[in-house]
Amino acid sequence: MSRIYILSIFFIACISLQYSCTSGKKTEREPLTHYLFAYFTSNETAGQQVCYAVSDNGLDFTPINGGRPVIASDTISRSGGVRDPHLLRAEDGSILLSLTDMDWQLGKWTCRGIVLMKSDDLIHWQHSTVHFPERFKGEEFALADAVWAPQTIYDPTAQKYMVYFSLHSPKDGPFPQDAVFYAYANPSFTDLEGSPKRLFRYDGPSIDTDIVRDEAGLYHIFFNTWGGGLQGTGRRKFTATELTDTATWTLAEGLMKPEGVTMKSEGSSAYPLNDGSAWVLAYDCYADGVFHFCTSTDLAHFTLVRETKTEGNFTPRHGSILPITTREYERLTNYYN
Repeated sequence: MSRIYILSIFFIACISLQYSCTSGKKTEREPLTHYLFAYFTSNETAGQQVCYAVSDNGLDFTPINGGRPVIASDTISRSGGVRDPHLLRAEDGSILLSLTDMDWQLGKWTCRGIVLMKSDDLIHWQHSTVHFPERFKGEEFALADAVWAPQTIYDPTAQKYMVYFSLHSPKDGPFPQDAVFYAYANPSFTDLEGSPKRLFRYDGPSIDTDIVRDEAGLYHIFFNTWGGGLQGTGRRKFTATELTDTATWTLAEGLMKPEGVTMKSEGSSAYPLNDGSAWVLAYDCYADGVFHFCTSTDLAHFTLVRETKTEGNFTPRHGSILPITTREYERLTNYYN
């Protein structure tokens, strides 16, 4: 039996048992059958709230609740707006949600913190804010004027949830160029432990980082950058065997995008299809009003399979996609529809 065939069987088994390939811990739960897309819709204050769409194939999504928000940002944030929602299924089966605490209408450089949320049913949430000027008073992190796009992944070495985000400050501050940092969440997922640490270094801006772990245990760290000879915005990727040991990291050649695609994009979300046949890399082509869904079997070479126009009651911006069960799908659609 070939090694490729063995890995394929293992990957499918992971999905059918809901083995958390992003966390490395086996938990027997219901099969994953559908997908949930969490996103915001625009730079207007009313559009910076959490919306949901669902899918049965991971590529074609239908908004629920008539495309209206399912979580009101003024009830969970300090700024009155939230952006860049990221969903992660925790080891205990609960769902973790991290968001940028920001209202773009207050100015681009007014993002001072993040929102951390936790739920057992994807409907009712506990929430807390981490406001950097207060949480890190007297430290350089209090000077950040943009805490961008927080996401979460389980670190099996530390046995904690790592929250990673990019920081920016004025030019005379500690982060004149966007750079990615991380901190571990406390056990209740209501705060960060200790002070942030630099996750990786790159000779250029680093923003909108998305990390997944494949069936072989390799981490794929996608991030957006620009400049340095790149034409427009580009998506690059590191691979790593240990999250916080950069000696194990390798920068992949080229940009992570389908051949021939030149649109600017941001906010990637990588997730496996439930049948184990491929991964999907979805991202927001904000300047062109479309959302791309690309498939890959190695998370290095991508084929564009859906170019979804953002129109009507489905205008997704930078979000994330989570595989869900039939029970979760029915609970959401029954509750919101």
